Amino acid sequence: MRGPTTRAGRYELRQTTMVDLISTAYGINQNEVLGGPSWLEMDRFDVIAKMPANSTPETQKAMLQALLAERFKLVVHTDNKPMPAFALTAGKRTQLKESDGSGETECRFMPPPPPPPRGPDGAPRALPVFSFACHNMSMARFAEELRDMADLDDKPVVDRTGLKGSWEFTFKFTPQFRGGGFAGETITVPDAVEKQLGLKLEPVNVPVPVLLVDSVNQKPTANLPNVAEILHLAPDPTEFEVAEVKPTDPDFRGLRIQVQPGGRVNIAGTTLKFLIQQAWNLTDEMLVGSPKWLDQDRYDIIAKASAPGADVRLDIDTVWVMLRALLKDRFKMESHMEERPVNAYTLIAVKPKLQKADPDSRTRYKEGPGSDGKDPRNKNPLLSRLVTVQNMTMAQFAGKLQGIASGYIHSPVLDATGLQGSSWNFTLSFSRAGAAQAGGGGRSGGPGGDGPAPPSANLNEASDPSGAVTLFEAMEKQLGLKLQLQKRPASVLVIDHIEQKPTEN
Repeated sequence: MRGPTTRAGRYELRQTTMVDLISTAYGINQNEVLGGPSWLEMDRFDVIAKMPANSTPETQKAMLQALLAERFKLVVHTDNKPMPAFALTAGKRTQLKESDGSGETECRFMPPPPPPPRGPDGAPRALPVFSFACHNMSMARFAEELRDMADLDDKPVVDRTGLKGSWEFTFKFTPQFRGGGFAGETITVPDAVEKQLGLKLEPVNVPVPVLLVDSVNQKPTANLPNVAEILHLAPDPTEFEVAEVKPTDPDFRGLRIQVQPGGRVNIAGTTLKFLIQQAWNLTDEMLVGSPKWLDQDRYDIIAKASAPGADVRLDIDTVWVMLRALLKDRFKMESHMEERPVNAYTLIAVKPKLQKADPDSRTRYKEGPGSDGKDPRNKNPLLSRLVTVQNMTMAQFAGKLQGIASGYIHSPVLDATGLQGSSWNFTLSFSRAGAAQAGGGGRSGGPGGDGPAPPSANLNEASDPSGAVTLFEAMEKQLGLKLQLQKRPASVLVIDHIEQKPTEN
């Protein structure tokens, strides 16, 4: 989901599921939106609405509730349901200092020092440590804040310490940077709370206020014929009004893409290959005919679209469209699309180890453990990815795999499991791409937190001694499924001509 944002008298939400919409409208956590049809976390919508002047976040919520009721015929009711949570309890000996009650109530985050540069041997950096200094803090307030400051799978925390008054204390833990080039001892939040504060976090079920979806339409009512005119929606710009293009300073490290208010875009340290792949939504194999320098030379681009109002911020999809025009104009890029055979994976069943799903449950996948709370990453931090899938067919899972594991999967996956007619529940834990080759230390990036894909996936090789598990090993050992590489026709972008030096600014 992108948003909500308010600009030029408009309220905007982009790429939002119905659960996102309900959660935003009623100001509750997504885990507390229950019931409803299976598509609630799969279908996505854009909402652009005109707001009255001087509207507040609270009135915007009320208006979004009315919109959902009118346009989607949403009917909900409130209830209390037992939900997985944590109880904060007092141990035999607490390590807290009683506060005198003065000063602000807060848990102040103390940033860790910058990590030292990676050595020439590429050894992983030590895990960063997050520290909090809590002042004048009641246990009830501390329980509330723990949910936001720590990785507790978004479960609520209830105070059952029996400790009255307010307290002074500090505690620290390691965030869950799973297998992202870090090494060292992990300090989990429950361990930190117990060993440093003398308190305990214990899994419990507690009654939680929830919102139950009674009914909702998958398709909203039609927009008014003149809605664009009423909303004063100008057509999205297709090219920049002005742009400066220059080589990146050799001393600059990293890559930066900033979409700023007023229609301004600031890009630094990017290769043209990266921009082309983003602008056309391509993977490596879907880009043909690129010269070697396309992935070596780096450029800075500062560009501005003609956009009325200083508060107007371009949508990222519009930015990619304008970058296509800039590449054609300033680098004289010429290209065409054609069908060519590319390497692509087919999902097949070997010895399936899947649990049949309740067909009335939500279709979804998420990063993190399932309802049993089991997390294999706690024992093996190199299992940087843990994906929980619920009520998903194999065709749907194959369709999502490229997004789930973008470091491994570079083109759409075809379902050939033969497991039609059923939906499944399962979890899948694996290491980011390249972790085995890099000993747990290589690059990371991409939507799925994966680095570059390994050159091959030989499941007959012995497991990596570092503990890394490739996606391909995990699929076969944990799910009884296999990803088989095949040549299949796909649409590719062929670069016919592109110049290394841009035209003058």
